Amino acid sequence: QVQLVESGGGLVQAGGSLRLSCAASGRIFSTNVMGWYRQAPGKQRELVATIRGGGITNYADSVKGRSTISRDNAKNAVYLQMNSLNSEDTAVYYCNLNQPLRLGALSRTDYWGQGTQVTVSS
Repeated sequence: QVQLVESGGGLVQAGGSLRLSCAASGRIFSTNVMGWYRQAPGKQRELVATIRGGGITNYADSVKGRSTISRDNAKNAVYLQMNSLNSEDTAVYYCNLNQPLRLGALSRTDYWGQGTQVTVSS
C-alpha cells in the first residue's frame, strides 16, 4: 500500500505563486510516475502535470510555461511550482502515484492523496 500526503495549498492573490509538495510512503517501485491533478467545483478531475522517475515531464496546456513539476526520488516526493496564478487555477489539487500492481507486473494502479485546496483571489 502507498500513502500520499500533500501540503502547500492555501489562498493566494491572482498573479502570485504557490508550491505544492507531496510525500509518498509505503511500497514504492522505481518505475512509478508521480503527478498532480486538480478538480474545480462542478468539473471533472484533470491532469496538471506528471513526471517520470527519469525526469520526463508532461504538462496540461493550461499550466504549461508557468508551472514546473519536479521530484526527489530519494525522498519519494514530488513538487509543483505554479506561477502567474489566476482564478481558473482554483481547485483541489491531488497528488498521484501510478505504478505496477506488484514488482514486474504489467498492470498498474493509481494512488491518491487527500487533496489540498488552492484558492486564487482576484
